[in-house]
Amino acid sequence: MSKLARQGRMSSQSRRGVRAATALGAVSLGLVALSACEQPSPMVTATVGADSVSTEAACYNDGKAIPQDEVRKCLAKKAEKSISVDTSEELRLGVDPKTAEDGWLVLVDGKRATPEPLKKTYFSFSGEAFFQEQSASGQPAAPKKSAQVTLVQVSDGEFNGIWHVNLKNAASE
Repeated sequence: MSKLARQGRMSSQSRRGVRAATALGAVSLGLVALSACEQPSPMVTATVGADSVSTEAACYNDGKAIPQDEVRKCLAKKAEKSISVDTSEELRLGVDPKTAEDGWLVLVDGKRATPEPLKKTYFSFSGEAFFQEQSASGQPAAPKKSAQVTLVQVSDGEFNGIWHVNLKNAASE
């Protein structure tokens, strides 16, 4: 083999080696970058009939207790996602299995709607339950046009995650 042929062969071999090393380096760098990213918070899904919306947590501390000063701020946040509910329909709320394992509460406009933490991955509610109001005299008032539903992941009395969904009364749209 001539000297020129050997140089050409070495060049193609060294080029393949450089390409392989570059590809390996890119993959390694990508894995390092992915491991540095935060995992997304678990999602909550609200479903009415065939329509559904999913939302990420307003506050989530990787399953650990959210500091008390943050809890107040998170509970005061407004929902970013909305879904329409007719009073004759059912609203199904679904949570991540880890959230269900810990337990979760439902608040409607800041007031507790479930007496004990739920331990299921989903729960159904009648649509009319969210829009009823009473006047100061105790008489039924006109139905509300919307309600904010807040789901709270709880563990050992601590809030670990907070999600919000806005419900629109389909009858008033």
